[in-house]
Amino acid sequence: MSKSIRHEMRYDGATVAQVYAMLADKSFREEVCEFQRVKRHDVVIAPKGGDVANGMDVTVDQVQTPHGIPSFAQKIVGDEIGILQEEDWTSTDQAGLTVAIPGKPGEMTGTITLAEDDGGVTETVAVTAKVSIPLVGGKLEGLITDLLVKALKAENKVGRDYLAR
Repeated sequence: MSKSIRHEMRYDGATVAQVYAMLADKSFREEVCEFQRVKRHDVVIAPKGGDVANGMDVTVDQVQTPHGIPSFAQKIVGDEIGILQEEDWTSTDQAGLTVAIPGKPGEMTGTITLAEDDGGVTETVAVTAKVSIPLVGGKLEGLITDLLVKALKAENKVGRDYLAR
């Protein structure tokens, strides 16, 4: 079983180049982690071919507390939740996305797309979550996709503020 979601984030008045530059800025990624009040985080942005214009690999490794997570899930994740987000940007408007909880069964895979129109940019994240645990896998898939949407909403809020500066 798996669960798929599609979430859109809007950046009015921005260009794809501006949104991509924001996503390539380590300080922006760290600001998103701080806004989410993660316990610890490490952000690595590696340009492809020495220039982010050729694409980039982004790794956001963070540790969160399981605050607000149902008790059945807390037994599985423990006192801390490590989340490893990896993005493979092959161009300035398209990336592959993988989100994993290291040492725990399950992951999310999908894509990130930036699309520009006359009014700004829409960033679309489409992922499928799969948790291979009998009986509770479906509940956990719903839980982790809900957590991802919450994180994307935080990223969008920080991103709108970032672009307005």
